[in-house]
Amino acid sequence: MKADNTQKNNKPKNKRSLALSYTSLPIVLAFYYAIVVNIPIYNNFYKILSGLDNVHLSFIIAIPLFIFLLNSIIFSVFSWPYIGKPIFALLLITSSMVSYVMLFYGINVDYGMIENAFETDVSEAASYLNLHSFTWVTITGVIPAILVALVPMKPGLGLLKKTISIITLFALLLFLLFFTYKDFSAVGRNNSYLKKMILPGYYVYSTYHYVRDTYFSTPITFKHIGEDAKIVVKNTDPKVNEKPTLFFFILGETARSQNYALNGYAKNTNPYTEKQDVISFQSVHSCGTATAVSVPCMFSQQGRHDYDKQRSYNQDNALDILQRAGVSLLWKENDGGDKEVAKRIPKVQIDRSHDNPFCNGGTCLDMALLQGLDSEINAMKGNEKLVVMHLMGSHGPTYYLRYPKAQQKFLPDCQSSEIENCSTDQIVNTYDNTIVYTDYVVSQAIDKLKALSNQYNTALLYLSDHGESLGENGLYLHGVPYAVAPDFQTTVPLILWMSDGFKKSKNIDESCLKKAAKNGDFSQDYVFSSLLGIMDVQTTAYDKNLDIYHACRS
Repeated sequence: MKADNTQKNNKPKNKRSLALSYTSLPIVLAFYYAIVVNIPIYNNFYKILSGLDNVHLSFIIAIPLFIFLLNSIIFSVFSWPYIGKPIFALLLITSSMVSYVMLFYGINVDYGMIENAFETDVSEAASYLNLHSFTWVTITGVIPAILVALVPMKPGLGLLKKTISIITLFALLLFLLFFTYKDFSAVGRNNSYLKKMILPGYYVYSTYHYVRDTYFSTPITFKHIGEDAKIVVKNTDPKVNEKPTLFFFILGETARSQNYALNGYAKNTNPYTEKQDVISFQSVHSCGTATAVSVPCMFSQQGRHDYDKQRSYNQDNALDILQRAGVSLLWKENDGGDKEVAKRIPKVQIDRSHDNPFCNGGTCLDMALLQGLDSEINAMKGNEKLVVMHLMGSHGPTYYLRYPKAQQKFLPDCQSSEIENCSTDQIVNTYDNTIVYTDYVVSQAIDKLKALSNQYNTALLYLSDHGESLGENGLYLHGVPYAVAPDFQTTVPLILWMSDGFKKSKNIDESCLKKAAKNGDFSQDYVFSSLLGIMDVQTTAYDKNLDIYHACRS
């Protein structure tokens, strides 16, 4: 009987030895975050410290210790029965995703990146999924989250013990900072972005603010602007103004100006439009480094420095004013959405089904935008017509899906979404192939306008939303905060083509416009008034100083 009792008593002890308390669980998680999850920030610290002359070993040790103590305190605050495990499991999975993006693409996940992630579509999000990212997230996020979910917990909260633990951890953190503050301050002052890299802190903070601003903020009353808008044709000569206007605005995706042969790039990435007598603007800056910012910003009256998302979404944009004035509009979408810019005008979403020869079921080549365009233009009412086509363009990391095999001009390319495993030359070649294909699509759109020039005075403007990093300084893709973003992410191509009839009807001095394109400095702030101006819409909302055509129209 005694032996049996001993055996029974031993079993609960073994079970309890595997269990964690709500005081010890945050410590274990903080240790894991300090050793594994925050590898990206250690990678950056290594680059910084290797460039310094004198680095104390104590400071190197203090870095992970600081992250451990900080996260121990934060995790302890949220470590309670019923809510602790779900919170930590979610944090582990999302942190592993963020860690992957930071480590392999060099992207800090801030408010703008969270906004872009929430507003992307399924196909675009799927382009980031590959064996490498799946393995990383599974090993560093999903498996630890499962372990947290399954680990037995000791009964009871131990509030006093937990409070003492938090106070002790906080005291240790202060003690650490007391002896290393000078080192942290010196490095942090010159590299302020480092505080945004500590996981899970900044991306959780950014997510909270995005959700609050988007779903829980006080609704803003919609503001109408340009209510006096009307079409006032400046050239009344019936000989040159006998035909209505047809204008194509092609909105590009992720194209950077530096890789355009028209702007001096060594490789011929514009073999099609170079034969179309286009005007290429040499210096044009984007409003943001992500679609979610640049697209609504360029069509709004607000400039980059004044842009506010909520105000932009609740105010008339250029398209609304054009429609009010009597211009017939159509938006054709092949990217991740119009970001509410085309919310109040006719819109066509490209069907991504396998029935479309340009689509594979998940994504479509941009030539799909030109399908059915003739009948769609004929169905547009009114004389003055403007068609916006939103390209998939050069959207990464699946650059290789943006062009057909026939457009593999530059080889070897990277036939994978795992661009971190491709060489720099392969990545650049693949990206350049997307530029060539976009050039082909734009040229085909110009040919279509030429074919319609007996019916309309035609013109086309192509402008990308933002640029892209292709490994320069360890950065890939886009989305870096504008204040520190490289020119590769903020300098975009702008190409203009006009028929002879269009130039005459709008009184455009082409040589003047070519000179401005070569020597001027422009931005997406010019889109709003340029569209109103070139479509001859008169309104107090128009600003002639932000119209790229104004100075060259007699």
